[in-house]
Amino acid sequence: MSKLVINNLHVSVNDKEILKGIDLTVCSNERHALMGPNGNGKSTLLQAIMGNPKYVVTQGSIIFDDQDVLAMEVDERSKVGLFLGMQYPSEISGVTNSDFLRSAINARREKPISLFKFIKEMDKAIQKLEMKPDLAHRFLNDGFSGGEKKRNEIVQMMMLKPQIAMLDEIDSGLDVDALRIVSDAINEIQEETQMGLLIVSHYARFYDYLKPTHAHILVDGKIVMSSDASLVEKVDQNGYEWLEDELHIQLKKEETKQPISLGSCGAKKVA
Repeated sequence: MSKLVINNLHVSVNDKEILKGIDLTVCSNERHALMGPNGNGKSTLLQAIMGNPKYVVTQGSIIFDDQDVLAMEVDERSKVGLFLGMQYPSEISGVTNSDFLRSAINARREKPISLFKFIKEMDKAIQKLEMKPDLAHRFLNDGFSGGEKKRNEIVQMMMLKPQIAMLDEIDSGLDVDALRIVSDAINEIQEETQMGLLIVSHYARFYDYLKPTHAHILVDGKIVMSSDASLVEKVDQNGYEWLEDELHIQLKKEETKQPISLGSCGAKKVA
């Protein structure tokens, strides 16, 4: 069983502290819903785990299967089994989906995947996500619609088979049919691989499809409440304002989100 353990994590962006002491454990076959108003640190947490250099860890630890994640570069984090489905996937002209995925898969294997097996698995993933048959030969996200980019993130997840997958609003921009298709694919790959999931979304419908085993609310850089899936329903019905009275906290005002890129090197732990 794989386990991702986050302890007292503090993260800053441009010298501004965003995360202020996150404690969270995600294990194989668990589904964690991470909720909270915009601008409170949800995406920051996922980006810091994956190693975006913009997000600087100033305190705390991230341990994955007894390995120090903060000591790893981005590619090393991916190779050990971490995956981030991004809210704003990058477009890369000149690199086909098939070349990108085959290289990523081979980087995780001692022996390269056979061409026959790779084609078979990619065709299966493309069909499952109901994407165009020529996806393998298209440049990575180049000219894709927003919905196609999100589906392509799940194609990558299905092919790479991570131990822990983090999905950052992977449902945004999807219509009702596409949401069901993506959810079915996520459910199928988790059933096959027993991967753990950390899911950021603002929509109860998505969580209804995925059926979280755990739910957390993150406010002003801290997880202020954790429970089971009933917490998702409570937020869907009542929003977040009830937290102010119940926990005696002040909700941080929503901030405008900006597209972010994963970058090419890992964030280092600062002494």
